[in-house]
Amino acid sequence: MLSNLRHIYFLGAGGIGMSALARYFLLQGIKVSGYDKTDTALTQALASEGVKMHYNDLGADALQDIDLVVFTPAIPKEFGEYQAFLNSDIPMVKRAKILGEISKDYFTIAIAGTHGKTTITSMVAHFLNASGIPVNAFIGGIANNYSSNLILNNEAKIMVVEADEFDRSFLHLHPDVAIISSMDADHLDIYENKSYLQDSFFDFANNIQTGGTLIMHEDLPTPPNYKNRLIRYGTKSTSDFKLTPLGINQQQMQFEVEEDTISLGHFNMSMPGLHNLLNATAAIAASKQAGVDHQLLGKAISTYKGVKRRFEIKINKTDCVLIDDYAHHPTEIKSAIAATREMFAGAKIMGVFQPHLFSRTRDFADDFAAELSKLDALLLLDIYPARELPIEGIDSQMLLNKVTLTEKFLLSKDDLANFIQQNKYPVTLMMGAGDIDKLVDPIEKIILNNA
Repeated sequence: MLSNLRHIYFLGAGGIGMSALARYFLLQGIKVSGYDKTDTALTQALASEGVKMHYNDLGADALQDIDLVVFTPAIPKEFGEYQAFLNSDIPMVKRAKILGEISKDYFTIAIAGTHGKTTITSMVAHFLNASGIPVNAFIGGIANNYSSNLILNNEAKIMVVEADEFDRSFLHLHPDVAIISSMDADHLDIYENKSYLQDSFFDFANNIQTGGTLIMHEDLPTPPNYKNRLIRYGTKSTSDFKLTPLGINQQQMQFEVEEDTISLGHFNMSMPGLHNLLNATAAIAASKQAGVDHQLLGKAISTYKGVKRRFEIKINKTDCVLIDDYAHHPTEIKSAIAATREMFAGAKIMGVFQPHLFSRTRDFADDFAAELSKLDALLLLDIYPARELPIEGIDSQMLLNKVTLTEKFLLSKDDLANFIQQNKYPVTLMMGAGDIDKLVDPIEKIILNNA
């Protein structure tokens, strides 16, 4: 499939996973072009690196000298270019299948989970790289250590990939080592219920190469008929990799990890929250399978800088803090708020949340409301629809009515900056997976001016 390619076209090139693949092929000397709905910082970066981008539906005019089309499931089936390619002789493949093709010649570590997979992927890649093991990595976010979602090394024999459960994409992967961090109900527009979602994770686990290893959180069920090595991680004494949190000192998380009751060391990390300590524990377990000497892990962990929009602290002053986070599921919101309270103990938190998808808001409305009610104040934005059409009766006002806070407000994106300018809070936590990221820089400037 990937031999003798001269020109690859990406339908949805600006997606975080698609853009990493576009960068990969560009660095192989292949011509890359593509479409995306919106001109963003990421698409602008692709264009500056050599990808020919456009933002309007060219229809049949897009059919020019192309050897392969890679598309994302987020592209609507009625989209003109999609239909034109579908009715042409040009091969079309999903992003996940290409990732499977690229990774099959490497010792592959694949990280899956409804939460944490991007962070763990970036951790594994950095832990290996910082320990002197060459690695290639496809990350579902911009790793701050590398300012990219792609790490390439010509000497690499190991590939680290994020395994996406959306549309069952991860079933195209056949890793040597796999991590499953969580299997909470999500993407119910695809899976219908949690049971079907869980079954797909089990199928992913059973895709592991013979003699491979599955690393799972201690509370997750064992996949039926699983025959390879199984490693558990968590805080219980029964886990193979046991985490012991040791507290926080000068905004550094301190923790110990034991492998089969033998200490691998005491570590320091700047990413707060129990969930991130668990993410690091999973990454340590995977790094050990890849041959990392545990004596090198301390430096690797202490130099890890996180992922853009994963608890990214934009302002950290004594009287004002701004945090940007990708949280868009109740479990992720719970973790983000808990980590904020842990790192900035005693400070009042104003949360800004943009719900993502009408279906997710409908399916988890009560859970969203329960977690958002743990803030001191809430600024709620309209639902970001992404690929969906509106659902009758499902909107942000419905969600706001369920939140039990006294200080809660429904605002438009245009009114948000003015509200924050007039209402100063010690900590502002911005959360969401839509286009809320475009509001972060303006809010940062306002908060700094008000400080």
